[in-house]
This record gives sequence, C-alpha cells and structure tokens, in this order.
Amino acid sequence: MTKTAPKNRDVPFGDFTLGRLLTRAIDQAPDHVALVFPESGVALTYRQFGDRVEQWCQILRGHSVGHGDRVGVMLTNRVEYPTIWFAIARVGAIMVTINSNFRSSDARHLIERAGTRMVIGETSTIEVLGTVVHGSVPAISIIDVDSLVHPPPASKVGDSPSVVPETTINIQFTSGTSGLPKGCILSHRYWLTMVHKNVIEVPGLTSNDVILTAQPFSYMDPMWSLASAVAACGTLVVLDRFHPSTFWQSVADHGVTFFYCLGVMPRLMLRSPVVAAEQQHSVRIVCCSGIPANAHSELESRYNVPWLETYGMTEIGNGAAMRVDEAARHVGMGCIGRATSKRELRVVDEFGVTVERGTEGELLVRGVGLMDGYFDDEEATARAFRHGWFRTGDVVTMDHDGFITFRQRRKDMIRRSGENISAVEVERVIELHSDVLLAACVPVPDELRGEEIKAFVVLRPGAARHIVESELPEFCSELLAYFKVPRYWEVRDELPLTASSKVAKSELLASIEGTATSGWDRAAGVWQ
Repeated sequence: MTKTAPKNRDVPFGDFTLGRLLTRAIDQAPDHVALVFPESGVALTYRQFGDRVEQWCQILRGHSVGHGDRVGVMLTNRVEYPTIWFAIARVGAIMVTINSNFRSSDARHLIERAGTRMVIGETSTIEVLGTVVHGSVPAISIIDVDSLVHPPPASKVGDSPSVVPETTINIQFTSGTSGLPKGCILSHRYWLTMVHKNVIEVPGLTSNDVILTAQPFSYMDPMWSLASAVAACGTLVVLDRFHPSTFWQSVADHGVTFFYCLGVMPRLMLRSPVVAAEQQHSVRIVCCSGIPANAHSELESRYNVPWLETYGMTEIGNGAAMRVDEAARHVGMGCIGRATSKRELRVVDEFGVTVERGTEGELLVRGVGLMDGYFDDEEATARAFRHGWFRTGDVVTMDHDGFITFRQRRKDMIRRSGENISAVEVERVIELHSDVLLAACVPVPDELRGEEIKAFVVLRPGAARHIVESELPEFCSELLAYFKVPRYWEVRDELPLTASSKVAKSELLASIEGTATSGWDRAAGVWQ
C-alpha cells in the first residue's frame, strides 16, 4: 500500500480545543462520514455528528452542568459515547469514564473519588449506577440514554467561553503501580498533542483514512482515535468489541486503512483461522503497543502490512513511536521507537542520574500535553514527577540513536488481555470477605492472555480452604469487572513480609517461579 501524504502540516493543533476541532471538520467536510457503528447500523456525517453534539450540550445545560462539573459515563460502545464527550468538552465540564463491566465496588470508587454530580448510563449499566449513587449526598442525578427523550436540535452556540486548550476535559482513571486507580487530569491540549502525532507524524492520517477501534470507549485509545479522525476529517469505525475470528473481515468490509491494537490482540489474530480478507484489505499501517517480538515477522507477512510499535500510557499520552522508514530494520527486536516530536525521553538509575546508552534504567518523559497530575492526590502527583520529568516506572535501554527497547514493566501491575489491573484494588476486595485475613495478588505468565492473576490468601481460623473454589471468586465477581477476578487461588498459613510489614511479593513470585504451580485453577476447575 502507498502511504497517503499528510495534508495538515501547518495546522497548530496544539492550540485547538475538541470543540474547535469539530467545528473545523464540519466546515471542511460536512457531508463526509465521521462515525460508523456497524452493530447498530448508525453512521453519521460530520454535520450530523455536530447536530447530536449540540443536542447533548442542551441536555447537559438543562441539568445545570457547566464549567468544571464532573460527569460519569458508563456506556458500551455506542454513538452516544463520542457525542457526549464532545458535548462535555463544549460546555466546559469533565468526563469521568467508567468501564461498562465494572460492578458496585470499582464503579463506586471512580464516582466518589472524582466527585461526580451526574452519571450517564444505559439499560445494561443503570442498575449498577443506581446502587452506587443511591442515597449519595449531595445527590447525584442519573441519565438513562435508553429512556431519554431528546430535545429538538439546538442552535449552534459553540464552546463555552471558559474552554481553552488548558481546560480539563477528562479525569481518566488508570491502575497505577500501587493503591487504587488514580484519576489522571487530562486537558484538551493532552488530546490535541496526540492528534498532532497521529496526523503530522505516524501514521500520518488524512481525510482518505478509515480508522478502526475495537476497544471500549472508557479507555483512552478510542478517544485519541476519534480526535485524530476529526482532525484529519477522516472516518472512525467503532466495533462493539474485539472479535478475533471476524476482525479482518470487518477491516476489509469497511475499507479500514489504519488501526491500533495492544495486549493479547495480535496473538488472538494469529490463532484465528486464515480468511481471504487478511490479504484483501486496504490497511497501510498498524500501530501496536507490545508487539510480540517472536511473532512480529509473522504478523507482517500474514497480513501484508507494516506493524509499527508505539509506546504510551494514560499519564503521558504517546511517548515514543516507530517511524515508517525506520520500522523494517527493527522488526522482532522489541524496540518501541524514538521520542515523538513533543516528547523528551531520558533513562536514569535509581538516583535519577542519566545512565550510559545501552544500560538499563527507568524511562522518564517530559514535554507538552502530559497529564496535569492525579486528581485530588498531591502526594501521588509529587511521586510521579521528578523535576518535571514523569517517572514511567518502566525499565528500558536507549541506544546511541535514541531508540528505546522495553525490558520490563512497573511493579505491582498485572496486564491481562490488554487490561491494566491494580493488584492492590483486587486485594482490597478479596479482603472484604469475612473469612479472609490477608490477600496478595501477583501476575503469572499465560501464553494467550499475557498474564493471569494469582491470589494468595490467608484465611481466618476455622475457615474452610475450599472457599477458593467458588465462594471467593463469586464474591469478587459481584464487586469487580470479570477481567479482574483471579484465575489462580492459593491458601497459605502466612505470607512473607518485608521489614516494613508489607507483603514481600518478590518472595511470592520467587516461590512460584513464574508459574501458577499449586492451588485452585478456576478456569480449569482443578486443584494443582
């Protein structure tokens, strides 16, 4: 495939807001298809998308939602999600995304922590939202999009005067290295910095591009994909979720030219039966975080398209990326590319001193459009930054040309099927059970999902060890998203502790040597 040349090199995206970005797209391409939701059959042009955004602005203002108000959104991938995000952006409010798979415990943490004054749900999530906000003080209003009567189209009023590039638009919760999920404060400039990278640099999006996303809109990936599509006046196709066996058929059917994937998605693609669509598509570039090094060549040959590594996280947006002209010589090397134009990268030792090239150290990032800190958590924000540099906690090496090779991830984080899971969050829920004294969760390797969760538990005297077979997993399932419920469970009389009386997880990991070993395997239904 021939790479389409970008046409937006002189546009100062960093000075835009999301609202101004949409206005520009409507002016330049009013009848171009902006959004496609295949499962519902909904497709909107930029003019139609703008009309729906104005309707939601009217709804939000009718509920007195204005500058700085936090609005929780707990929806599946449906057209209301991007519409509400842009409406929230226009009125100067802040969106708090809530995974539609969350249950009462994890949803409550986000809603209460962010101080939301309104939550928006649908038939599948409204019961959980009702349970969480029942009796809240001050009262939190709930909007059910499936029973909402939309007002007539509103007049075009544009952004609230209070909205500028530095205005906060998201409190995006992410699982950190310790503690419960923390809310990243993200501004319009944060998203527009990612737009700059995607339109001006890699993959160089234009109005000819059809972009596809298969992740939930509660994550950052569909949002930066949407903002980038709007900036390029391209089209975004939103799947309800990732379906490995039909993914490439969807790609071919919709004329997709670019998509991003992460986690276990590439391996699931390779495990799916070969279909003709794999070679009959229009994709020119795939960007992926965590391309399996041993399968990189196979991915490119099977799907006949370059796979480019990219590195980022919610706190920094995009930090490094592989360019098209540099990618071929790095296939299968685990290299994540070099710093993007708005980023500086540094590799340091434990004292913050820059290490020699080729030496392992922690990756630090600084630049325009990083998060503005963790919401209502000055201590965590202070720990995350060192003299203006964000500490990723990831161990990497940098060569003499500035190329970064990833070595290992931050501690106490479990990444299962592309989901970042805070071990501490899962442990706290397990410890809510009356028969549990102490819990500790660690990752164990899994060929398909990357990592699975293993829970070590110390039970109260007299508690039956077999409660790990069904009772504890079912207890967790009531309070946590399904992907956070541990697969492996092991009961121990005690857990190793550090001098500061914390669980010594390094000793736990050493004791199992990276495998599940003994205990209950919930998926297989057997004791090992």
